[in-house]
Amino acid sequence: MRNDDASSILVTGGAGFIGSRLVKALRQCHPDARIMVLDNLHPQVHGPDASPPVLPEGCSFLMGDVGEQEVVEHAVAESRPALVYHLAAETGTGQSYDEVVRYCRANVAGTANLIAAIRRHAGTRRVVLAASRAVYGEGGYRDAQGREFVGLPRDPAAMARGDFSVGAPPGFEPPYQAIASHAGLPPAPASIYASTKLMQEYLLQQAGEGAGWDAVMLRFQNVYGPGQSLRNPYTGVLSIFCSQLLAGQGLAIFEDGNIARDFVFVDDVVDALVRAGSADLPHGAVLDVGSGEAVTILEVARTLMEALGAPADACSVSGQFRVGDVRHARADISAARALLGWEPRVRLADGLGQLARWAGA
Repeated sequence: MRNDDASSILVTGGAGFIGSRLVKALRQCHPDARIMVLDNLHPQVHGPDASPPVLPEGCSFLMGDVGEQEVVEHAVAESRPALVYHLAAETGTGQSYDEVVRYCRANVAGTANLIAAIRRHAGTRRVVLAASRAVYGEGGYRDAQGREFVGLPRDPAAMARGDFSVGAPPGFEPPYQAIASHAGLPPAPASIYASTKLMQEYLLQQAGEGAGWDAVMLRFQNVYGPGQSLRNPYTGVLSIFCSQLLAGQGLAIFEDGNIARDFVFVDDVVDALVRAGSADLPHGAVLDVGSGEAVTILEVARTLMEALGAPADACSVSGQFRVGDVRHARADISAARALLGWEPRVRLADGLGQLARWAGA
């Protein structure tokens, strides 16, 4: 379904790292659209004294929490959005274990509140969800016979012994090779955060069937770039590294240093979001958004250290691990290329340079 009507746009989480850049990009693409930003300016992300963001002309701001039904109802009633970008969410694997209710309230109940409000106010044509690669768990692997499978959750006891390998279900033959995760793989969320992000997808897919509006899910890999919160320990490993290096601290690299991630620059993510708002896509389409390349945490730490002028001995491999962390993550971006005409443009070295210059300014 092609959605060319963007006369009014609602962006939940629109004051955040990705959302704030998305709002600016939408204003450029849709200069006559009415754009409303809904955000709770959470102190963990925005600081204790956060003030409403400075928005482009023609944009309005509503401070409120998607977990509150009345707030979402008001936002939808006021904006009457033809297009909704749903970015508001609690993020972070580790924190989700300790704050289950908080994560379910924001991610699951928040999405349910949005659906209910859309149903009561006609006019919405598309919802674009900022989904997560976390729904893949350990992600895709291929065995010696070329058969694909989703890696089994790793055993904490084995990891404590220094065995960080990913196992396979019965019937698959080693050696196993990590592959790029794609929407054809079955979901296997390995954390409470991941489960809530998968539930967002399910809610939108099922509620949108025959509803007159469609939903598109963009599963992001590790998004990074200038503007990323350096105060929030759950916003991403690169922001943590920046904060530690700027404070003169050393980096303790988990496991054996060979954890692999797909880092995608924030402007590339924004480009994919903008394109998803109008692309000819079926309801329930799931697209993976990343660089399409994996880099080890040790490699990326050394590149960031060099960009920030940190000494070469500022990092060490600790052998520590976190339950719920995955070993290898990389996106198969072929569907996004084909269906959105999208291509990541910012190389990791260039993006890390921009992040370092911003963080050190």
